[in-house]
Amino acid sequence: MKTIDIFQIILFIILLIGLTPLLGSYMNKVFTGNKHFMLKIFGWLERLTYKFIKVNPDEETNWKKYAVNLLIFNLIGIVFLFLLQTFQSYLPLNPQHLADITWHSAFNTAVSFVTNTNWQGYAGETTMSYFIQLIGLTVQNFVSAVTGIAVILAVIRGISRKTTDKIGNFWTDLTRSTLYVLLPLSILFSVVLVGQGVVQNFKSYETVQTLQGTQQVLPMGPAASQIAIKQIGTNGGGFFNANSAHPYENPTPFSNFLQIFAIFLIPSALTYTYGKMLGSVRQGWTIFTVMFILFITGLGISLYAEYSANPVFGHIPMMEGKEARFGVSGSVLFSVVTTDASCGAVNAMHDSFTPLAGMVCMINMMLGEIIFGGVGAGLYGMVIFIILTVFIAGLMVGRTPEYMGKKIGAFEVQMAILANLVTSFAILIFTAWAAVSSYGLSSLNNAGPHGFSEILYAFTSAAGNNGSAFAGLNANTLFYNLSLGFVMLIGRFGVIIPVLAIAGSLAKKNITPLSSGTFRTDNWLFICLLIGVILIVGGLTYFPALSFGPVIEHLLMNSGIIF
Repeated sequence: MKTIDIFQIILFIILLIGLTPLLGSYMNKVFTGNKHFMLKIFGWLERLTYKFIKVNPDEETNWKKYAVNLLIFNLIGIVFLFLLQTFQSYLPLNPQHLADITWHSAFNTAVSFVTNTNWQGYAGETTMSYFIQLIGLTVQNFVSAVTGIAVILAVIRGISRKTTDKIGNFWTDLTRSTLYVLLPLSILFSVVLVGQGVVQNFKSYETVQTLQGTQQVLPMGPAASQIAIKQIGTNGGGFFNANSAHPYENPTPFSNFLQIFAIFLIPSALTYTYGKMLGSVRQGWTIFTVMFILFITGLGISLYAEYSANPVFGHIPMMEGKEARFGVSGSVLFSVVTTDASCGAVNAMHDSFTPLAGMVCMINMMLGEIIFGGVGAGLYGMVIFIILTVFIAGLMVGRTPEYMGKKIGAFEVQMAILANLVTSFAILIFTAWAAVSSYGLSSLNNAGPHGFSEILYAFTSAAGNNGSAFAGLNANTLFYNLSLGFVMLIGRFGVIIPVLAIAGSLAKKNITPLSSGTFRTDNWLFICLLIGVILIVGGLTYFPALSFGPVIEHLLMNSGIIF
């Protein structure tokens, strides 16, 4: 590694730790209804929104009503985005006269962007018009992200309140998260990206003559506005097919660093917001520490794997599939952050990574998008593991498990286990189906364990609502469009519903005062125990599948055997 690579990683860590309490404090003011500086700018729009949708922002609901509102809102989004794509040729802002999207690809894309997965089985610049990119995809980048924020806010209220069935108002949480958090950050980031050279226009594609005398078509479009929210909202879907490896989408090393940092910005700050809203900042820092340790561990393993000698190609770092402008470290840091945060944006082909580095990307997603994770989603995913951890700790010491003064009963544990099982079920069952079916194997570009890794990665990415992919799998087929779409739905709402049920159950309970016998959940003992539960419960579930893919590929590679 070069000095500049080490400096980039250190700067990333310093900024992450430094900005977490700043943005976290601001979001605490937003979500608790306190005064903040953005009220003067967007306060009128918030009031107008409530008036337009005829909602009383102060009227709260129980968890069932909250869940129904969330599901209806997301269902409308899926139907609306599906129809936009199927009638694309009749809609404006289509200077390239792109055709309508096939129904199965439209279904997959609609589900993908509504679930904050942003999986793309198509090439953006040759498939989607400006209208679809703006009105369809960019809008869903906002509302799918704030859906995750809304769920963690409901969880926080469930933990902090007592003897009530009210956990908030979904429409209020949705509106405030959009207007006061995502929108200002996206506008600011868009301006910075345009300054770095990211395109933002409505021109038709331009044909130019290269130095070699050949003709080349340069894609145009309103890219910067979508790139900003795709990173800040941990969405991922690229405006262009090459995603953040495209020079019009990620032109400079500085834009690359900002795009990586933007992915972690809100998920990291939400841990501080979590602590502030619960009245214990230490709880927030405890979760941050667990996430940070897992992040650094994965980054270290990936860097080691990519800088290690490959017996097939010699003792040089492999640049195939990497972004030459940013080097190995810039590509590896991006890959670890984007799979930690369930973002899916990429600046290199994960298919070209060494088996160990590719396995780190898969494990990051398999753990349940809890290493900072998607905005909101990472935090409520971590709460699931916290419930399991205090339950196991309670069994070990022979007392009723508690968290933040709330007794964890059978219902909370059952819901936590259900939320954990649905994703592993979706990943393993659908991977097995694809691996033994002709229509699943027909899209593979590689044989052997790497081919299996391509399938496993695809369903892991879908169930984890990540959206990145191993590039060797052609997923724009009827089978993969439908199966991946269903897995995305399971991975998103199969977790959200049990989590909201936990929030509703906890809200009804009284708060037990802390005593000398209370098992603390804000110290290093709990941090180590929580990491152990995450790795054992989350990791061992997938070890057999990983053994058939990246593990055996790594062993074969070291023996000089390739496929």
